[in-house]
Amino acid sequence: MHCIGHFTQAKAASWRASPCENLKMQNHSPHFRYSHRSEQDLIMKTIMSWDEWAARDATDLAELVNKGEATPAELASQAAAAAARINPQLSSVVEVFDDVIIDPAKDGAQLNGPFKGVPILMKDLGPGIKGRLQEQGSKFMQGNRSAEDAFLTRKMRAAGLNIMGRSATPEFGVAGSAENPDVYVVHNPWDTHYTTFGSSAGAASSVAAGMLPLAHATDGGGSIRIPAGSHGLIGLKSTRGVFSIAPALSDITGYVSTQGCVSRTVRDSALFIDSCRGGAPGEFMPYWHPEHSYSDMIKRDPQSLKIAVSHEWGTYRSDPHFVAELERTVKLLEELGHQVEWVTPEIDFDAAFSAQTTCYISNFAQSIQRLLEKRGLASPPEALFEPINIKIWQKGLNMSYSERWLMQDVFNTTSRKLGEFYEQWDMILTPTFSGPTPLMGEKRYLTLSDNPDVMSWFYDLWQLFSYTPLASLTGTAGISIPLAWQKSGIPLGMHFQTRQANDGMLLQLAAQLERALGGRFNTSKVPQVHVTRENH
Repeated sequence: MHCIGHFTQAKAASWRASPCENLKMQNHSPHFRYSHRSEQDLIMKTIMSWDEWAARDATDLAELVNKGEATPAELASQAAAAAARINPQLSSVVEVFDDVIIDPAKDGAQLNGPFKGVPILMKDLGPGIKGRLQEQGSKFMQGNRSAEDAFLTRKMRAAGLNIMGRSATPEFGVAGSAENPDVYVVHNPWDTHYTTFGSSAGAASSVAAGMLPLAHATDGGGSIRIPAGSHGLIGLKSTRGVFSIAPALSDITGYVSTQGCVSRTVRDSALFIDSCRGGAPGEFMPYWHPEHSYSDMIKRDPQSLKIAVSHEWGTYRSDPHFVAELERTVKLLEELGHQVEWVTPEIDFDAAFSAQTTCYISNFAQSIQRLLEKRGLASPPEALFEPINIKIWQKGLNMSYSERWLMQDVFNTTSRKLGEFYEQWDMILTPTFSGPTPLMGEKRYLTLSDNPDVMSWFYDLWQLFSYTPLASLTGTAGISIPLAWQKSGIPLGMHFQTRQANDGMLLQLAAQLERALGGRFNTSKVPQVHVTRENH
């Protein structure tokens, strides 16, 4: 274990903070690491109370820096103190980069960018950070370091975001939750007996617990939206052709995967997209550029929208309580002047789920094969891979071109059908997922599962995560908005989907709902594990 050395900070003269709080690091998690310092106690001072910290979003914090009332180092210090305070109960953070806590500009963050040095966690999967570990939730990948910054990493730095650490993810981002005791077990702060969902598990857990206002996340079938939905957060999966996944992949090789963030406010998500979108040199796809920034768009209510609502997708149905919450959301939308009708797109959902399963299996198998070849291995070592991931590799390694062609054909026909639907409807509304968030240890949705049939395992996932994969398959936009609650007390997101390049309308609607509910979501409830609570 490595720890940060003693950190001294000076409070800006114009900032009237509450009395500084001394925090002595007690690292109860063997998986919570610091980058460079020798093992020692960490004493850190905060510049505001935890109530103030949790109440401020990233836009607020950037404004404090802009006014000279806080420094990026002070913000980073408080975020690191928050991680020390609550991570022992959540295991949502894998590592804190102590050197950029002390010097936020060290890795190239442009502190004059719109976020002004606001700290952010990078999901430990996806964009590489030069010289930093990227272990992807896997024992096999432990010690792996990125040779270069990914294009999105550079965009985030140019936006003024201080990438201060790594958030936890299940092995290679495949499972529905991050629960491998040999790596880490990540908990939902609303109730630690419940799973986080995945794969942006650590990102959602950290933001919901008040550690910091937003975190990087990725989505290949719902991995931004589903954890956001079970944590009371905003999670937007952007249109294909908004965020680059260069240099390792392009939007015609990555197919379903995209980048983004989870946040507590709509304006933070809008600013993240405005600041970090765009294609890298040599992209195959055209990249969407809206006429107006999303940060400006969300200040205005959308026009009256035609919204189709459904929970019956192929053979999948929502839990009855979820349907009741869906009906309550419909009433709210109607009160805001939107036209809402119960309509389901005429799509062959069985074919769509089958094609998407083929995509996941074949893409994942080839990715694992490349990793094995680099190490001269013929197969995944059982001691270093979770069982389902080995089965996916076995299933997909020799998948034929004909199978891939059939998959691509279904991707095309499904996208065309959905595109026709969006000629008549602005959006589709469903719950973000179809059934209650499971208790921890439910192996049915984990890659630790002993299910002998990998296809059966995938279809168990689709039964719970029924609604988000469609936007990933078609490359269209989807957002989870915190509008409802499960019987367990865990949040329940409502999921809105729309046509390509219409991301701004999703954010406009989210902002309208945010204003209608008092300006912020979930202000009346606080998770059981939260920076403002004293039970740490």
